[in-house]
Amino acid sequence: MAAGTTSGKAPAPGVSAGDPDPDAPWAPENDELPLHHKLVHPEALTSARTAPSAQQLTMPAPTGKYSVGMVGLHLRDTSRTDPYVPGSKRELMVSLWYPATSTSGHYQAPWMPSISGAHFLASRGLSPQEVTLPKTAGHVLAPVNTKIGKLPVLLYSTGLHSDRAMGTALAQDLASRGYLVVTVDHTHDANEVQFPGNRLELNRMPAGSHSSDTLKVRAADIKFVINALGKISSGGNPDVGHATLPSGLSQSVDTSRIGMFGWSLGGAAVDTAMQLDHRIAAGANLDGQFFGTAPSKDLDRPFMLFSSQNHNRNNDSSWRTLWSHLKGYKVDIKLHGAAHLSFSDNEWLVPQWARWLGLSESQIQQQYGTIDPDRAVQVQRVYLAAFFDQHLRHKHSTLLDGPNSSYPEISFVR
Repeated sequence: MAAGTTSGKAPAPGVSAGDPDPDAPWAPENDELPLHHKLVHPEALTSARTAPSAQQLTMPAPTGKYSVGMVGLHLRDTSRTDPYVPGSKRELMVSLWYPATSTSGHYQAPWMPSISGAHFLASRGLSPQEVTLPKTAGHVLAPVNTKIGKLPVLLYSTGLHSDRAMGTALAQDLASRGYLVVTVDHTHDANEVQFPGNRLELNRMPAGSHSSDTLKVRAADIKFVINALGKISSGGNPDVGHATLPSGLSQSVDTSRIGMFGWSLGGAAVDTAMQLDHRIAAGANLDGQFFGTAPSKDLDRPFMLFSSQNHNRNNDSSWRTLWSHLKGYKVDIKLHGAAHLSFSDNEWLVPQWARWLGLSESQIQQQYGTIDPDRAVQVQRVYLAAFFDQHLRHKHSTLLDGPNSSYPEISFVR
């Protein structure tokens, strides 16, 4: 379980967009600090087996009209040295989620691969003998539904030291609504990334790394991933091992309609990535504090700020700075009852495994807010889809015009 400061204190006056404020519950330092964190030797994980009596975790099903396909890709940027491992080229793992046709005969992708998943559980004081991570709605290598035409692209960047899996509930739902969603693991920033051949890469970020530098790395990762999607759309295969791609994928990637969303530090990365790469046409930040100079630069493309109950531009100077530099469409909404961690898959995961860690309901609510987990996920899905539908599909949504009686948990920060 991720632990963090829950004091609710606003940032100190004068805190700039370049200065972390760990006292703020939405600071990136609070994204992934497990209460029971312990080091686990990767070799010990290959023998991890799920016990028949283990609790099977489940995740919210997608709500769109399409079945979901999924494929993982191993990408290597030969033009860039890994900033965290000198002498090595930058390597990433990404997952592509997309609307599929027939899913028969295509197994459901796990929420995380076995070895990285075992490491993820162990770092939280859990084992595969206690809990079994869920299957997703994504059917591996299912054919892409080409009847709906080219798919707008959405990229996802997760919290500091978090895994791309933390955006799965949102990603697979957007895929079921007709998007190609790419979740990105930022290697050696993420706590664990499993590569082909059962290679596990762990967090190797140097202590004291500045958040603005981390965001630049992430933005470069995103630009590289967009380039890889361009290769796919032209009939190429950017996977290092030339792994099989889903049928119909190359003809379905629409690189003329690209959006990006992220949680926490990944939300801050959206602005940095949009400044670096003008192909990103719209962005959404899920409760992430900004850092560095990016928020002080004008941005003329649509942007959504989506915050937890105690976070908005009235108590986050980095959000105020960005807001004043947004020159295109902009909207600032708040999810009442939500905490910072509510915008990750932790929202529905942690209440299910809480009994194994002896967590009380009050402890869970302190970290994850008072909103019902399923409702939190539902509202996030609906508003993210409304934003990207409006700006990538030109389908206006009245949800973004102001308060809606169907979603009383959402308020607009004016």
